[in-house]
Amino acid sequence: MTAPHTRSRRVLAVPVGMAMATALALLPNAGAAAAPAASAAGDDAPLLSALSADATSLSYVVNVRPGHSTSSYVKRAIIKAGGTVVTSYDKIGVIVAHSSNADFAKTIRKVRGVESAGSTRTAPLPAQSTTDVGTPKVLTSEQAAGVEAAAGQDPLEPLQWDLPAIKADKAHEKSLGSRDVTVAVIDTGVDDTHPDIAPNFDREASVNCVSGKPDTADGAWRPSASESPHGTHVAGEIAAAKNGVGVTGVAPGVKVSGIKVSNPDGFFYTEAVVCGFMWAAEHGVDVTNNSYYTDPWYFNCKNDPDQKALVEAVSRASRYAEKKGAVNVAAAGNENYDLAADEITDPVSPNDSTPSERVIDPSECLDIPTQLPGIVTVASTGAKGIKSSFSNHGLGVIDIAAPGGDSTAYQTPAPPATSGLILGPVPGGKWGYMAGTSMASPHAAGVAALIKSTHPYAPPALVKALLYAEADAVPCTDPYDIDGDGKIDAVCEGGKNRNGFYGAGMVDALDAVTK
Repeated sequence: MTAPHTRSRRVLAVPVGMAMATALALLPNAGAAAAPAASAAGDDAPLLSALSADATSLSYVVNVRPGHSTSSYVKRAIIKAGGTVVTSYDKIGVIVAHSSNADFAKTIRKVRGVESAGSTRTAPLPAQSTTDVGTPKVLTSEQAAGVEAAAGQDPLEPLQWDLPAIKADKAHEKSLGSRDVTVAVIDTGVDDTHPDIAPNFDREASVNCVSGKPDTADGAWRPSASESPHGTHVAGEIAAAKNGVGVTGVAPGVKVSGIKVSNPDGFFYTEAVVCGFMWAAEHGVDVTNNSYYTDPWYFNCKNDPDQKALVEAVSRASRYAEKKGAVNVAAAGNENYDLAADEITDPVSPNDSTPSERVIDPSECLDIPTQLPGIVTVASTGAKGIKSSFSNHGLGVIDIAAPGGDSTAYQTPAPPATSGLILGPVPGGKWGYMAGTSMASPHAAGVAALIKSTHPYAPPALVKALLYAEADAVPCTDPYDIDGDGKIDAVCEGGKNRNGFYGAGMVDALDAVTK
């Protein structure tokens, strides 16, 4: 089915009276466009500088058999074909390259040892700028002053209806989570100076991956003043410290890191996402949160040689991260799509040049990383506990549900909470409301972190099994007429214990720390 489309998963428009909110795999479409100065440091500085001046250069991923010998042979072929190697992840057989040769991908696909190769974008470096990246509804000082917190609560916790919705408030009486657990926020960057994030920030597991190659310069993981607050909000939802300041995270005792993969124009390109998963894999991360889709294609069709290569590259990286111990959690998307439908109309791809409407089969054309094997796919619920008006769904696709907010006109929270959106930190020491599956995913990631805290030796497969088994089953909402206009807005398939709206059910933080 198709739904009214806002632009992409990044921006969620809510009805009159509500602010524009960031959605699930929302905000930034990060990418390889002109990388920030910090990411152009080191050996690649001259290369990136030259490329940003070259209006015809594109970025590519070249997938080969894992191992150094094949990569070395293919790297020589890349140079011969007019390309430049940016970096290589030999353990998964993914090479990142730049080239202005229009036939580069076709040439490289014929090289012995190359399994697939494709451009990661349709616009030359740097990517076109996008400015429609919704802003959070910032909490005013007057609103904050009017909140009366109970003993043991952080000052703004009474406004967080989402915590009792998953029994996180009760869980915190038992455990806040372990300092030995780290959740990586693969996103637009995290402001680690925020007072709600600083106490739990894991600097060693943080990095800037925008160029496709790790940049470990101090603070490179932070968003600039002009960039999206999305990653900071997500990080706070997961692990805002219970420290007498602001809000409380789902797992306020665990660590959180920032892996920046969104470029200044808000694009998440494949090479950055691959770098993000690989960094998490090699730095002891226990859970990754992925509230985005990989640009420029909302859905990547495997019958297209370029898009096939992007699916393969991100699949290899996410599988490697899981093999190294990480549970990968991702937002389901904000278009009210049925991801189990026979076909979906995608009007926004490619979003970095000129999109054209196309009809795709979501079983063959994948939203990555959301629909990749092994990923925990999270749908969003509102303050009344039913599917958010915008949340994607689909039997066999949605694994679990968690609070992501919705318009207060549709789902009004119980007092003292006043907004149907999710409250969290934003850069500059402030707090604001946002909504989307982007906000649901970190709730599930936080519960996964609590499970890992309770069962420190549990491998990813067991953590996921417990996440699903401990969830509170939610039957289908039938009929689903969220706006009350008499028309069905979505159809839920499945039974109480597993269905297309809620998967295995609502995440349960209390069970995560007691079972």
